[in-house]
Amino acid sequence: MRIGGSVMKPYSSEKEWLSYVKELNYNAVIFPLDSSATHQDVMSYLNCASDHDLMIGEVGVWRNCMSPDKGARENNIDYAIRQLELAETVKAKCCVNISGSVGSLWDGYHVYQGTKAFYDEVVETTQRIIDAVNPEHTCYSLEPMPWMTPESPEEYLQLIRDVDRKAFRVHLDYANMINSLDRYRNADDFIKRCFDLLGPYIKSVHAKDLQINDQILPICIEEIQPGKGSVNMELVLKCVKELNEEIPVFVEHLATHEEYMSASAYMHSVIEKMS
Repeated sequence: MRIGGSVMKPYSSEKEWLSYVKELNYNAVIFPLDSSATHQDVMSYLNCASDHDLMIGEVGVWRNCMSPDKGARENNIDYAIRQLELAETVKAKCCVNISGSVGSLWDGYHVYQGTKAFYDEVVETTQRIIDAVNPEHTCYSLEPMPWMTPESPEEYLQLIRDVDRKAFRVHLDYANMINSLDRYRNADDFIKRCFDLLGPYIKSVHAKDLQINDQILPICIEEIQPGKGSVNMELVLKCVKELNEEIPVFVEHLATHEEYMSASAYMHSVIEKMS
C-alpha cells in the first residue's frame, strides 16, 4: 500500500517537486503534469518518480464529459482521451474523472442524473474514451459521487459490466457515497461492502474522513481531514491491504501543505499501528 496526495506548493522542476513529495512522506503521487506538457518534461518527471520508487497512482481529468453545452462536452471528452493517453505513457494505476453533470455545476446535482438515459450516456461516453486509446498499462475510472453515476458499489459493479472494457476499473471514494444517515451510521459495514463487491477491480483509493454538521438541517455530512472525523481509517487500510496488488491511497481536498503533511503522517501512523 502506498500513501500519497496533492502537492500544494508551486514548483518549476522535477527536483523541486520531489523535495515537496519527500517532505510530505508520499510514496505514491498524482502525476504532476497534464497532457499539454512536452514529451521531454513528461519523461523527466516520470524518470524522477521511477528513480525514487514513487508509484504514479493517478492522472486526473476533472472535466465535465456530460456538459449540457455540446461544444464544451466534446472538448472535455477530447481532454479525457489525451489524459488517458498520458496515463498510458507514464503507466499510472488509473486515469480518473467523474461521470459529469448536466446541471449548472460541473460536479453538481441534477434530477436527470438519476435516469436510465443519463446512465446510458455515461456508459457510451466511457466506452468512447477508452476505445480511443485502448490502454494496456493503465485504466480509465470514474470517482463515485453522491448524486451521479456511480452512486453505490452495486451501481459501480453494474457499470463495469455495462461498459464491458478491460481498461475500465475502479477508483474507490467510499466517502462520496456515504450520502445518507443510514450509510453514515453504518459506515463500517458500507465500507466493507464497497471492498467486498469492488475489490478485484480497485486501482486507487481516496481516503477521506467524515463528520455530521448538526447545525445544518435536514442533514449535512462534511468531508474533513483524515483522523479528525468518524471514519474507521484502520478498517479502510486493512481492506486495502487485503487486495491482491499494491494500491495507492490518496488524501485530498486539504487547504495547505501543512495540512497534507499532517494527514500523511496520520495515515502512516495507522499503517504502523496495523503492523
